[in-house]
Amino acid sequence: MNNVVASNPYRSVKNCWYVAGLSKEFEPGKLTGHKIAERVMVIWRNKNGEVTALDNRCAHKRFPLSEGRLMEDGTLECAYHGLCYDTSGKCVKIPSQPDQPIPPQAKVNRFPVIEQDGLVWVWPGDPELKDSRKPPRTPELGDPAFESIDSGPMKIPANYLLLIENLLDITHFYPLHDGNIGDEENSKIPVQYEEGEEDGNKYVMTIREVENYKQPPFLADWFVYDLVDRLHTHKMVSPAHTRVQMRNAPPGELNTDKERGYTLYHFHTPVDDRNHIWWWCVNSRADHMSGGDPNVSAAQRVAGMFPSVVAEDHWALEKQQQMFEVPDDGYSELFLKPDKALRRARQIFLQMLRAEDA
Repeated sequence: MNNVVASNPYRSVKNCWYVAGLSKEFEPGKLTGHKIAERVMVIWRNKNGEVTALDNRCAHKRFPLSEGRLMEDGTLECAYHGLCYDTSGKCVKIPSQPDQPIPPQAKVNRFPVIEQDGLVWVWPGDPELKDSRKPPRTPELGDPAFESIDSGPMKIPANYLLLIENLLDITHFYPLHDGNIGDEENSKIPVQYEEGEEDGNKYVMTIREVENYKQPPFLADWFVYDLVDRLHTHKMVSPAHTRVQMRNAPPGELNTDKERGYTLYHFHTPVDDRNHIWWWCVNSRADHMSGGDPNVSAAQRVAGMFPSVVAEDHWALEKQQQMFEVPDDGYSELFLKPDKALRRARQIFLQMLRAEDA
């Protein structure tokens, strides 16, 4: 591998647990085709509720197995020549040669799957390394104490590390999001930094903490209070997931029952080096109503505004990706002091990619 490729963090890490979809997206008996970190997969839920992920290419003629059908005995039949596969990926039937033994090479790869907290996670890398790290936990999903509202999958024509950098970069709120969640004063709050490791996943986090802060109108609308102590964190939990938390309370009241806020989950699953799938999910206490309308929950208020924010990020990510297609020709990227977290995220990606390249 040449030095240019080896030093490029904008590639798909394969030894990682990625979200294939929310659990509710996988209906029993329905085949769905996916491409995750360059790996093509067919994923389905069987009658017993278990989720299976196999290579989407039939071992015979590369025909996509997601175009086939599930049989009564639980096997997957290829729509081209009728080869049938069990959930291990082994071919168990070849209609055109019923009296001959099935060749041992008549099989497709199976990908490890974990379903937890309302999400289906898939490991597209070396299956021998799947236990080296765990999928991040998302306990609010499915907890009746919380209201959770998700976006559904969004196709983004940009590398997924660009989204992670965007999510860690709180200072872009102004001017990109000016008029909704952005204001210039918000961008002046000092940014702190933290990194560590949880369940085998290296994380990096930005932290902005402020006291006696006058909330912009939209936050007062979401979370009731005008003057607050606020703790705002953006954490790349793994290459697959970034968690954003905002906690607000009257001065001196954080960690009490007066605290309001949200946990915002972002799931970013690479398709290839130029495209990814993005889900977001806002979670707030189900009994917390918005300040602007006591009949509308805080989660609904946030989710109602968020699509316009996402549209602006989508626009910025697509424009950035287009510039990656232009030769550098001496271009050197400028880093600012608040960019420490996103630079560390790039280093984490490079460490993981180099381990895979070795």
